[in-house]
Amino acid sequence: MIKFLDLNKQYQLIKNEIDETLKSVIESSSFIGGSYVEKFEDEFANYCGAKFCVGVGNGTDALEIAIKAFDFPKGSEIIVPANSFIATSEAVSANGLNVVFADCDKYNYTLSPQSFKEKISPKTVAVIPVHLYGHPCDMDEILKISKANNIKVIEDCAQAQGSKYKDRKVSTFGDIATFSFYPGKNLGAFGDAGAIVTNNKELAEKCKMIKNHGRIDKYNHLFEGRNSRLDALQAAVLSVKLKYLDKWNEKRNILAKKYFSDFERCGEIILPKIEPWAYSNFYVFVIRTKLRDELIEFLSANGIQSIVHYPISLPKLKAYNHLKQFNENFYANKYDKEYLSLPIGEHLDISDIDFIVETVKKFLEKKTELL
Repeated sequence: MIKFLDLNKQYQLIKNEIDETLKSVIESSSFIGGSYVEKFEDEFANYCGAKFCVGVGNGTDALEIAIKAFDFPKGSEIIVPANSFIATSEAVSANGLNVVFADCDKYNYTLSPQSFKEKISPKTVAVIPVHLYGHPCDMDEILKISKANNIKVIEDCAQAQGSKYKDRKVSTFGDIATFSFYPGKNLGAFGDAGAIVTNNKELAEKCKMIKNHGRIDKYNHLFEGRNSRLDALQAAVLSVKLKYLDKWNEKRNILAKKYFSDFERCGEIILPKIEPWAYSNFYVFVIRTKLRDELIEFLSANGIQSIVHYPISLPKLKAYNHLKQFNENFYANKYDKEYLSLPIGEHLDISDIDFIVETVKKFLEKKTELL
């Protein structure tokens, strides 16, 4: 079987380092806060090219806390791409703010700057560009539009650890950025974990307080916050894995190039566009096909796991029926029946990609024969 994700295989590659660092944390009995968390925060801030990193419990908390740090007026609107995981929009609603969906780009599937511009209203206070599937958004255009309209930019980097826009890592283009370290991410913990990154000292301090019950000093609570702390075990694991992240991302790029090359003249398969200014970490390799559901079954029957990111666009979810955006002429609303994520990752080799592509082509040949 070709697995979509193989975390055990990844663990075996770095087993000695992981086991040693976990043993050190346990022996130190420092499980919440402390030197391991501070070490990872410093390392990850440096990796991103940012001044501050605040570790939190998970990626959703990171988004909610980052939004809360701005103290936007209740009823304000935040623009969110229609093609993303629900955590992006959920974090807006959790802060008592209103979600407004904008369309995705037709070719790279990230936030469309033109659609973002069209959705701005007098109530718009922020936009959340999601660097989806590891591909960065067109940040120059998004920043230009945001600046002209006095809109804050909150980068959602949950899928983009190590991705670059014009040779600069995502996360420091906007006012603040958030990360998820869910185990399946390119940089994943051994449980839930997340982080907030910014160059703004005031925002960083505010986020630190929000995630720790509205305090910095013990029992000195300046306001009501929440409990969302990155624990030392997860921080220690992330410190080890961070050393390998660029190498693993490069492996994904090598495999992606193989996909592009082998699918180049396969008309039934629509490949994503990688913009000339983009370095994707290829969190997932997404193709499009109108035969998706049948292809999933065929791949599974041949021992190949695949996943759909995402089967229902956000405006079409029941959770957002009240917004009445499910019938908008969005590419995101049209393509959600076609997306399919094929296996990619450091656990695979070129021969695996060969087999996956051959299997897809075999499926297409059979479909052609039936026609």
